[in-house]
Amino acid sequence: MKDGVNGVALGVFVFFFVAVTVMGFLAARWRKAENEHSLDEWGLGGRSFGTWVTWFLLGGDLYTAYTFVAVPAAIYAAGAAGFFAVPYTILVYPLIFTFLPRLWSVSHKHGYVTTSDFVRGRFGSKGLSLAVALTGILATMPYIALQLVGIQAVLDVMGVGGETTHWFVKDLPLLIAFGVLAAYTYSSGLRAPALIAFVKDTLIYIVIAVAIIYIPIKLGGFGEIFARAGETYATVNPVTGKPRGALVPGEMGQWGYATLALGSALALFMYPHSITATLSSRSRDVIRRNTTILPLYSLMLGLLALLGFMAIAAGVKVGNAQLAIPQLFENMFPDWFAGVAFAAIGIGALVPAAIMSIAAANLFTRNIYKDFLKPDATPQQQTKVSKLVSLLVKVGALVFVLTMDKTVAINFQLLGGIWILQTLPALVGGLFTRWFHRWALLAGWAVGMVYGTAAAYGVASPTQKHFGGSSAEIPGIGEIGYIGLTAFVLNVVVTVVLTFVLKAVKAPEGVDETSPSDYTADAGEPGVRAELAKAGPGR
Repeated sequence: MKDGVNGVALGVFVFFFVAVTVMGFLAARWRKAENEHSLDEWGLGGRSFGTWVTWFLLGGDLYTAYTFVAVPAAIYAAGAAGFFAVPYTILVYPLIFTFLPRLWSVSHKHGYVTTSDFVRGRFGSKGLSLAVALTGILATMPYIALQLVGIQAVLDVMGVGGETTHWFVKDLPLLIAFGVLAAYTYSSGLRAPALIAFVKDTLIYIVIAVAIIYIPIKLGGFGEIFARAGETYATVNPVTGKPRGALVPGEMGQWGYATLALGSALALFMYPHSITATLSSRSRDVIRRNTTILPLYSLMLGLLALLGFMAIAAGVKVGNAQLAIPQLFENMFPDWFAGVAFAAIGIGALVPAAIMSIAAANLFTRNIYKDFLKPDATPQQQTKVSKLVSLLVKVGALVFVLTMDKTVAINFQLLGGIWILQTLPALVGGLFTRWFHRWALLAGWAVGMVYGTAAAYGVASPTQKHFGGSSAEIPGIGEIGYIGLTAFVLNVVVTVVLTFVLKAVKAPEGVDETSPSDYTADAGEPGVRAELAKAGPGR
């Protein structure tokens, strides 16, 4: 790390940060809504985005500071096991092609804003809807925190703040970034990250294209990079008494690798922010087209992951693996281009953090505030509450970052994955069948949540006594696997068994307000406007 503040890199970073901030506030005038006092307009961009806007929005939503910082950091720290993110982003697109268009159609038909809206309408259960909403909010908090960790990592490398300065001075730049993010999200809603995503993705593609060519040339080629990485991974960690990692996962790690990839793929589009970006599109064909072109980001992710090997080969030494890639950029690039790379990471954190806070706020407003606290809330009141809650969510994530160990940032998101995966039976199952009983789904969710949280709590690491990872022994098999997938299997077993029991005793089932034709409805078909009109004037 260079001594003092890297003025040139910081200047470039600030330039791009100011530029996207201006764009964030101007976004309120982009595709200006006829009625801005509407959750559809503020929280879903008026459900009007076409293929390219949706592609950039989803890309900005799914490929985040986590992509730039934590995935290569995992490879830097442990080797090829960190590549799990690449196969899971390949697996996910065939999966979502089967159910996202159905979710878009039924949500368009009935005016659903959140997944919990759909669950309530499909199963006639406010309790199950509340469980899905609370899980979504809970899982989103650490994901937003991870984005803030990404911003803090690049600020540390540029010499702004640092571990040795006073806490307020150290965290002030992050507080400023948080304040700006909160302000333009409050003002412009989903339109802000949708517009900024164009800049974010362009910067990321430029940085990756340069890095994947320029850095290997300076390091003597990929053969030399892999040779140095292999030697480094073979060295024994004095804390654990085991090799640091491996270029290829060993046989002992294959179950963990495979279950983590599969579980993460199943969980990705259960997150509220993924659904928010999906429902903002204007037709089901937009969703289908995006599932075919979004894999381009997976190619980018594979190239990004290689940066972890490059950091080792370049001799990067950091106590916190999250700093490895920002430090690699500062060491290898000219200062001005390092600033561009840091800006790509920083903006790559702002875009998803904005969408995540909006998604969590929508869940609270629609499925807690309106369903339980104020059923007669007007559209204007719902929009106001959602804006305020989006600020509170960001504050919660900020506290999460400032009070917890940042060396385990990737585990924040993995813990959220364990939780959000437990909503899959209600959401995806409900899109294809009404067979599951609402009480059985709720019981299965509870079992999955309790088991997943307890199992994760019991995982220790060299730096943490609890929540030190997301893998543990799979009961009955004896192999180490992803806790979230084990919890999901228990969830499904409980749901299926209890559904048989509850149907046998003729337990009352909720009213399904949807019909089969709703799941294939497209834009322009009657339904959504009539549903929105029921909400009252101003909607």
